[in-house]
Amino acid sequence: MEQIPAGEAERAMKVQEVILRAMARKITWWEAAEILGVSPRTMRRWKYGYEKHGFRALFDKRKGKPNWKKAPAVEVEKVLALYRDEYYDLNVRHFHEKLAEKHNIQWSYSWVKNVLQGGGLVRASRKRKPHRKRRQRRPLPGMMLHIDGSHHQWFCDDRWYDLLVILDDATSQIYYAQLVEDESTRTVMRALREVIEQHGVFCTLYSDRAGHFFFTPKTGEPVDRRRLTQVGRAMKELGIEMIPAYSPQARGRGERNFQTWQGRLPQELRLAGIRDQHQANVFLNQRYIPEFNRKFAVAPAQAGTAFLPTQRTDLDRVFSLQHERSVGQDNTLRWGNIALQIQPQQWRSTLAGCRVLVYEHLDGTLTVGYGPHTVGRFSAQGEPIPGPNSKTEGKTGRQKLAKKKGANFFLNRVTSAARSAPRKNFVA
Repeated sequence: MEQIPAGEAERAMKVQEVILRAMARKITWWEAAEILGVSPRTMRRWKYGYEKHGFRALFDKRKGKPNWKKAPAVEVEKVLALYRDEYYDLNVRHFHEKLAEKHNIQWSYSWVKNVLQGGGLVRASRKRKPHRKRRQRRPLPGMMLHIDGSHHQWFCDDRWYDLLVILDDATSQIYYAQLVEDESTRTVMRALREVIEQHGVFCTLYSDRAGHFFFTPKTGEPVDRRRLTQVGRAMKELGIEMIPAYSPQARGRGERNFQTWQGRLPQELRLAGIRDQHQANVFLNQRYIPEFNRKFAVAPAQAGTAFLPTQRTDLDRVFSLQHERSVGQDNTLRWGNIALQIQPQQWRSTLAGCRVLVYEHLDGTLTVGYGPHTVGRFSAQGEPIPGPNSKTEGKTGRQKLAKKKGANFFLNRVTSAARSAPRKNFVA
């Protein structure tokens, strides 16, 4: 005898009760349809079935039939084996994309997620947090850029690197992404300079309150905008406003972006067989950033751009670490344990006692500047680098000028004597 589920029997009994009240003319058939929440046509069909076949006609005929949308067991086993053996560290969305791209498995994302959760390979997601209103994106690219670093084990081993990323608030397009040993003033300046050279000057820069972005007198208090860091000084020279974030929720767009990076990049590096930082950065620039932008970048709200081409020709000075020093009486200045010797200049005989700026460039070289003038170029070890204003003869500017004037005076005397001498006619 066929076993009827208890829930189905209970539902059929409730329908039978309403039908019997309608047959007893306690209610109309239209009211019966209202009570059961069905259409009048369905009510007539149930009435006809009950009169002809009795109580059994009220059961749902779909119960016990196999679902035609159900995947074959072989397909389910294949999906579970792929995730268990090859894609074990991918998230569900990433794994679903790989199934369609590489294995031609076209089941829906919900089906794949339910299969993995049912097989115990993926934990069920937590309950959703309370709804919060998202800050609207900027309407144009270049109005606001986010910069942040993520400290993570990107090679799935005991090595930790910082992934430094710059993305646009309007489109979520990645302009820069590199694995660096540590997020610092030098790495941040190198990233910002590359973006400005490739795309132009933007309006605002949104970041956390790390020490290389802002000076914070006390933890938890507002930043001191009067005391600029090296990055803050460079942005001020370019006319870019810096905006500090006071909580992780405030920079939610950047945090969600890093969740995507952490859920995809380590697996992509493993599948590509990359175990080296340099190879990983090449992979990022050539393959992964274009693919990332193609999948996750969105169209801006308005047409146009807020980027402006830079007119500055001194980006080497802007993106450098600047330190003020005083020149000694012997025209040297101290840089750590090194004495940098300044050569004489044509426009000034000595710089003794002057305040100069030492520009520590991103490539490690040093430049000494006095106002708009460059008075010395040095390697990281303090060795002079020949430049357009360098003096290689070892003589002072006054001596060279006197020598030049003497040579010109002698040349003028010889030329004058030759012109005043009488001409002689020679017979061949």
